[in-house]
Amino acid sequence: MRSRVAPAQRKNQGSAGTRDVVELKGPPCFAVGAKVRAQLAVRNDGTFPGQPVGAILVEAGDEGYVAGIGRFLERYYIYDVDFVARGYRVGMRAAELALLKEAPGDDGP
Repeated sequence: MRSRVAPAQRKNQGSAGTRDVVELKGPPCFAVGAKVRAQLAVRNDGTFPGQPVGAILVEAGDEGYVAGIGRFLERYYIYDVDFVARGYRVGMRAAELALLKEAPGDDGP
């Protein structure tokens, strides 16, 4: 499901307390189609094609739409976010995103 999403290096990996959380025990925080805003800048760790290592892929404040939802390490949801203005689709964790608008037809998470 994540074949179109390149993992990327985050400036802030989170505290030790968030590493113990198994997000998959509950529903995803965002639905496909939801409009979201990046809370952090995301840099290429070498896995995003066509951009040099260290290039900023997403700036804090960039807006995009959830295009898909995957899983990572059977612990976390990864949201495939289409940052239309930048032309990139980047995998993001829930803590790295803020909801701007619910997906059409979604009654909330």
